[in-house]
Amino acid sequence: MFSIAWPWLLLLLPLPFLFKQKQVAKNSGGHLQLPGIGNTEQQVSTSQHKPSRKAYWLMWLCLLCALIRPQWLGEPIELPSEGRDVMLAVDLSGSMQIEDMIVDGKTVDRLTLIKHVIGDFIERRNGDRLGLILFADHAYLQAPLTQDRRSVAKFLADSEIGLVGKQTAIGESIALAVRRFDMVNDSNRVLILLTDGSNNAGNIEPEVAARIAAKRNVTIYTVGVGAEVLERRSIFGTERVNPSLDLDEDQLQSLADMTNGHYFRARNSEELAQIYQKIDELEPVSRDQLTYRPKSELFYWPLFFALLVSVFISVRSQFNTLARQNVKATTPSGGR
Repeated sequence: MFSIAWPWLLLLLPLPFLFKQKQVAKNSGGHLQLPGIGNTEQQVSTSQHKPSRKAYWLMWLCLLCALIRPQWLGEPIELPSEGRDVMLAVDLSGSMQIEDMIVDGKTVDRLTLIKHVIGDFIERRNGDRLGLILFADHAYLQAPLTQDRRSVAKFLADSEIGLVGKQTAIGESIALAVRRFDMVNDSNRVLILLTDGSNNAGNIEPEVAARIAAKRNVTIYTVGVGAEVLERRSIFGTERVNPSLDLDEDQLQSLADMTNGHYFRARNSEELAQIYQKIDELEPVSRDQLTYRPKSELFYWPLFFALLVSVFISVRSQFNTLARQNVKATTPSGGR
């Protein structure tokens, strides 16, 4: 149905008329206006501008119609009444730029792999509420729990390595997730923590944060990202190294066990995608039935007509100016 967001702005409709009346009173100056030859030029000028005044009023009306924000409301859409609450905590430390992952046959860095796999994971979470935490030197909430999956995916896609530092604050990210879960009721409270290192920053130890999480019924699924073998070329030939030496798998396993969660080792995209099945096994929580109505803004239509009217006024003004100049040019000068 049709709706107006700001109908009270219609009170501005007589505003130009009030200014016009004030200007007329100011210009009259108490002079006596007599009919006659002296007023002929003024009468002609007034008659020429009458159509323009109508055009000005039409333009003002169109602008006002745009200001009140006309909208078209679609049919009510029911949101899913069952779902899970999943908070994603993504490591943005400097080591995430190591290129030891394969996506679609191409070698990419670890963060690119996470964006590729978790982006698809977000898309599949219909009915779930998702949140996003980015951590390095400290943990930051990028997106609170929401059913707006598109925004969460956009925030993840826009994240960059080094955006919040170069170290790894695992404990702080867990504590931040627990604090956000405390703000919601009837929740599964699932934290998926993706990292490629060990805790070396932040103001709280991971084990302390995990114990708090366990008391608040927060389940932590930890994901260790990084390949086990990486071939490097040097002047002595090709050497095989382990790029995941900094990954503390024992700690990640312990954090998951303390909260009845699960630890995943993500050496490639297939292993990382295993988390889908584990999250799907969780029983969704019932919520109050919510609905929303999609809105389509219509302000651009009256704004477009206002632009057309302004172009008409401008062209007509130029035409009248040229006409007056031609009249003056063809009129012979009087003399005695």
